[in-house]
Amino acid sequence: MSNRAAGLPLPTVSTSWRPGGSCIKAMPGRFRGRRSCCSATSACSRAVLKTDFRLRVAPHRLSAVAKPLLVRPVCSHHLTAMLDFTNDASGDFSSSQAGGAGFAAANDQPLLDAYSNAVIGVTERVGPAVVRVETGAKETDKSRRGGLGSGIVISPDGLVLTNSHVVGSSRQIRLRDIEGAVTDARVLGVDPDTDLALLRADGARDLRYALLGNSQKLRRGQLVVAIGNPLGFESTVTAGVVSALGRSIRSVSGRTIEDVIQTDAALNPGNSGGPLVSSGAEVIGINTAIISGAQGICFAVASNTAQFVLSEIIRHGYVRRAYIGVAGQTAPVPRRHAVAAGVENKMGALLAQVEQAGPASRAGLLPGDVVIKLDGVQIHGVDDLIRVLDRDRIDRTIEMEALRLGRLRAFQIHPIERKPAARQG
Repeated sequence: MSNRAAGLPLPTVSTSWRPGGSCIKAMPGRFRGRRSCCSATSACSRAVLKTDFRLRVAPHRLSAVAKPLLVRPVCSHHLTAMLDFTNDASGDFSSSQAGGAGFAAANDQPLLDAYSNAVIGVTERVGPAVVRVETGAKETDKSRRGGLGSGIVISPDGLVLTNSHVVGSSRQIRLRDIEGAVTDARVLGVDPDTDLALLRADGARDLRYALLGNSQKLRRGQLVVAIGNPLGFESTVTAGVVSALGRSIRSVSGRTIEDVIQTDAALNPGNSGGPLVSSGAEVIGINTAIISGAQGICFAVASNTAQFVLSEIIRHGYVRRAYIGVAGQTAPVPRRHAVAAGVENKMGALLAQVEQAGPASRAGLLPGDVVIKLDGVQIHGVDDLIRVLDRDRIDRTIEMEALRLGRLRAFQIHPIERKPAARQG
């Protein structure tokens, strides 16, 4: 197969024939030049063949077998030059390729060092503050042991943040640090609506701890490090980036967790409750969930949400939220009802049940009403209704707008404080 048929660029070959001051220049595949003025005998006896290769072909496209090039100068005697450039060219390209790889490696080395140093620095600063959370009674039989998870110490006096589903209803909780020391812990409060729990290590002082950062400053693509105890493998470190911000996932209580961080840092069962850390060694999330069967799709509760839950539990022992005594679901608003009522809502919160003697019942709401606005905030579903009923609306009389049989009606409702769910066990 010829070089042209093989898709390889043809090299430039120059042959100099100087018997009497004239020359012939030939290109592979075609001839161009001028006839010599000397005799054929002297020309052949004093001919000097010089070759100069100017190859314009990438090393990975160079054929392993190169056909010799035949150059026939115009003379009475044909001068045949068999040019085989396989060995020389491959040697040149191998050396140039090696040199290019070495140059690239030299240029990438500072970047790799910076990345490695960032992960190492985060691990050394935050790693000692990560603990293993063990629940259930102490059992020597591994098959009867309780659950395992992770936690992060956030104060030197032993405050530990973890997931609510890690703690569950267990009354016996132990913390194991990076050095293997074990201490008992007690639950200060849990919030299933955000899947967070706050523990305190008994009798522990001057512990290594980590700082909670501001999750609002995060950007997509930012480097993050996850530290935890996946599948019982203690002090495991994985790195990734912030894949997305502002995600929403459903908690075990059915409530929507807002402002969730999505990351591709590898998480596995046992990572729950562990920290998601920025390159500045600040905890910007609490690892909480993965999508089974997916790769690189993991979620963490934002640190700002954790700060709110932390302050509420320390002050009240639980997270205070408003309650109106209804059960509902997201439902579409018929177009003719929206036009007749002069509203733009396409969806609303359909009330399926109304608790007797509750705030909604006293306000006059009935099952079948579709809530479209509460305290001036548009309601496009049951998640919006739950979100608006926060601590700021407890013991306040606010206005609720709802559609009843296609007509818009206004109600004055007085939310009360929701009772915290009792932990069983």
